[in-house]
Amino acid sequence: MDDQTRIELEAAAFRRLRQHLMEDRTDVQNIDMMNLAGFCRNCLSRWYQEAANERGIEMTKDEGREAFYGMTMAEWKANHQTDVGAEKQQAFEKSFAENVRKDG
Repeated sequence: MDDQTRIELEAAAFRRLRQHLMEDRTDVQNIDMMNLAGFCRNCLSRWYQEAANERGIEMTKDEGREAFYGMTMAEWKANHQTDVGAEKQQAFEKSFAENVRKDG
């Protein structure tokens, strides 16, 4: 497989993952994804933003989230986010520390 085809397939898989998370399974909470898998929609939006920044495209965290979510974070939370209990929050803090804050 040539590099261009590989890149196109990877991009298609990413778009399908985004569709799955943003359209098909809006019921799945970010905190549950983070607790189970060590990443969530916010991680994907951050990786998108970081890739843009690495290529000289200025993009803030909020702009990256809006690009990934297709709406502002406030809109997503209002439409899809549910309240979490203390147990889930504690598990999230542990997962976040292990997967996002690796260096501090």
